[in-house]
Amino acid sequence: MELSALYRTPPDPDCYTYDRFFYHVKFVNRSLMTHKALAHILLSASLGLLFLSSCEEVLIREEYEENAVDVFNSLWTTIDENYTFFELKDIDWDQVYAQNRPRVENGMRRDSLFNVLSDMLFELRDGHVNLQAGFDLSRNWQWYLDYQPNFDYDVVERNYLGDDYEISGPFYNRVIDSIGYVYYESFEDDVSDNLVQYLISKFSPRIVDDTDTVIVKGMVFDVRNNGGGKLRNVENIVGRFADERKLVHYWQYKNGPAHNDLTDRIPKYVEPAGDFQYRQPVVILTNRSCYSATNFFVQIMKNFPNVLVLGDSTGGGGGLPINHELPNGWRYRFSSTVTTTVGGEDIELGVAPDEPFDLSEQELLRGRDTMIERAFEIINQAYDNR
Repeated sequence: MELSALYRTPPDPDCYTYDRFFYHVKFVNRSLMTHKALAHILLSASLGLLFLSSCEEVLIREEYEENAVDVFNSLWTTIDENYTFFELKDIDWDQVYAQNRPRVENGMRRDSLFNVLSDMLFELRDGHVNLQAGFDLSRNWQWYLDYQPNFDYDVVERNYLGDDYEISGPFYNRVIDSIGYVYYESFEDDVSDNLVQYLISKFSPRIVDDTDTVIVKGMVFDVRNNGGGKLRNVENIVGRFADERKLVHYWQYKNGPAHNDLTDRIPKYVEPAGDFQYRQPVVILTNRSCYSATNFFVQIMKNFPNVLVLGDSTGGGGGLPINHELPNGWRYRFSSTVTTTVGGEDIELGVAPDEPFDLSEQELLRGRDTMIERAFEIINQAYDNR
């Protein structure tokens, strides 16, 4: 089965993209964000206030849940029978039940019940697991909060993008000393074939006329702090770098209630796409805030011979999330699939770089992003040795 075939007919459309609410909340929590992202968040928050006053929020928090035990059991059982990473993460879900079930009783306050359920879900250590109750959103973001950021957008914007870069859809890009640089902050907004075609054409060596040849030695593709988005955007991009039809990973789905009840591995392929594919050296920059669709993107790109991944391991997110609803109307989601590399490695906990690299904090204070500088060195060396 091809990647494109799966994307066109997903079993649950919600499991192929971050819910926009989760996406915006993730951006709010980042210590660094673009002005564009901040403006978008503030607009979303303002619209939300039209439907939920502060007084109403207090009432929701202080309401009592008459069927709290049923709500707890529903969540625990659904996760028990459908979540896919208990064994990978060595989670004793029965022990989690034993620790939390005594904290629940019918008639307890709804915010107290929410706290119990949040504590239980936190044990899954999964950025694709959330509980949405209207007044709060449960989450576990240790996959990036416990690690060095390795990114400062202010430095990138001021000292590398400058004031004359192009904003080509979601791609902030320019040529720096004969090397293409792209910063891509989210896979959420749709990416067209024409847009990707423009980008790789811009960063390919080309003859302008009989006397002018533009030399672009390669491309730095920076996805640091990209928390994910739509997998169809991953597909639209990676095919333009594929040198041949290539097996890139395997997917498995749950097919029974036991923790290890999974389908046979389903192979996923990437085909070369478009009129031509990018053959110049490519360095992808990563940090722990690369998650979900970005995790898939990095893992797939590592299969191509002209691509090198530089930076920290990605944050992970190798299971596609699926949405459910509790008896009291609260919505939640959790990982429902498994993705493994051709070599058999599960990508749920992240994708390792080809060359591990941490930013120099001292140089960052001087306005230098040493990861970008190292990427330039790699591309220049590859060009000189061609």
